[in-house]
Amino acid sequence: MQPPFSISTVILDEISQIERLIGRIEGFTKSKPQPQLRKSNQVRTIHGSLAIEGNTLGIEQVTAVIEGKRIIGKTTEIREVLNAVEAYTQLQNFNPHSSKDLLKAHATMMADLISTAGKWRQNNVGIIHGTELAHLAPGASMVPHLMNDLIGFLKKSKIHPLISGCVFHYELEFIHPFEDGNGRMGRFWHSLLLYHYHPIFEFIPVESLIKEHQKNYYRALATSDKAGNATTFIEFSLSMIREALQEFGQDLRPEPQSAETRLALAREKFQTEDFVRKDYLALFKTISTATASRDLKSGVESNTLSKRGEKALTVYRFN
Repeated sequence: MQPPFSISTVILDEISQIERLIGRIEGFTKSKPQPQLRKSNQVRTIHGSLAIEGNTLGIEQVTAVIEGKRIIGKTTEIREVLNAVEAYTQLQNFNPHSSKDLLKAHATMMADLISTAGKWRQNNVGIIHGTELAHLAPGASMVPHLMNDLIGFLKKSKIHPLISGCVFHYELEFIHPFEDGNGRMGRFWHSLLLYHYHPIFEFIPVESLIKEHQKNYYRALATSDKAGNATTFIEFSLSMIREALQEFGQDLRPEPQSAETRLALAREKFQTEDFVRKDYLALFKTISTATASRDLKSGVESNTLSKRGEKALTVYRFN
């Protein structure tokens, strides 16, 4: 059965914006993230997801743990970071449509933290906020059947994968299939589904943005619980994905090119070979003939280039 939700105009608009942002990122000349940016985003992802669950280690401490350095902190919190690093490192190896892999990922994420890591819960649970019961999860005996149905929904669903990923995230939190670690597993599996939708999501720390909007995250879960469908949570999650893409696009956006930067790129291309203005224009297709002439004149005047010949017959070479 398909979990209950409706596709609102907000959802359609968010998906449209997300797809435009992905297309824009794909169009950047330096579309592959630099190692430093990748590392930074991994730290933000792990810190954000664990901080939502109450882990008190800061960004610098999480970075130190990832780098193998010793820090002062609670043993359990350090273990949470180490486990999360291991899980996110293996992200590409998990099959998002496999219950077995979901349990395997939970075993990695919760190793040495709970005795039931990698197993469905065996007890009935409720989620308490303050002194009130915020959510009564389905009975433990129903968990295997419900999770198999949910995985089946992912396999067979014809709806947009951005929507089905949000639905899975919400339904996992609703079912609460594990004794502990449900929140971090919901976000982790959602990241896996996003990665399978588009590989660029390997580098995008959606979890960090959710941490910044933690109250809205829990409010969206509660609103969807009360409504009996995932629509509000889908809208919230898609907005976080869009914002994460917007931030990533800003980090990835190449600096505006100048004559100096174009000449540096041309040096890498031509090295010690002769070339003419036409070759230079072929390398930078968006500039005009006049701009190319000014670039080359600047290169000659700064002794970056030497030239021979005149006008259209001029031949250049990097010094």
